[in-house]
Amino acid sequence: MKITLLAIGKTNFAYLREGILLYVERLQHYTSFEYKELPDVRNAKNLSQEQLKAQEGALILQTLGSNDELLLLDESGRQFSSVAFAGYLEKRLLYAQKPLVIVIGGAFGFSDKLYQRANDKLSLSPMTFSHQMVRLIAVEQLYRAFTIIKGEAYHHR
Repeated sequence: MKITLLAIGKTNFAYLREGILLYVERLQHYTSFEYKELPDVRNAKNLSQEQLKAQEGALILQTLGSNDELLLLDESGRQFSSVAFAGYLEKRLLYAQKPLVIVIGGAFGFSDKLYQRANDKLSLSPMTFSHQMVRLIAVEQLYRAFTIIKGEAYHHR
């Protein structure tokens, strides 16, 4: 199964880019994985929040294939422990057999069209993280999930 992690905008900090690349490389051992940054919307400062979400949503929708499973990282999504997330991911790997696209949205969340297209929503925590940091947290949790699925020693219970 192919998994893609999409994020709006570039990762601004070198230490985060290094961490993301570390886990992207590690994930290649377990699955076909791609980390992709979509460009920021132009003139975002001149747009309302709804206009910005709509434009970001359109950009994300253009990137999706018709067969892709869409998982939004959203504060109102379901929360899992790392072990439960590994189980959730394993079921998707076994039964869905479709490419999985996980999306980190912009600062104001997602457009209604993206919510309608989404197959599920996931929250990484009840806390709020910067959109820059969420990228690293998401790839690390994906890596952790695969090590749990494979019974490897990375995750300590």
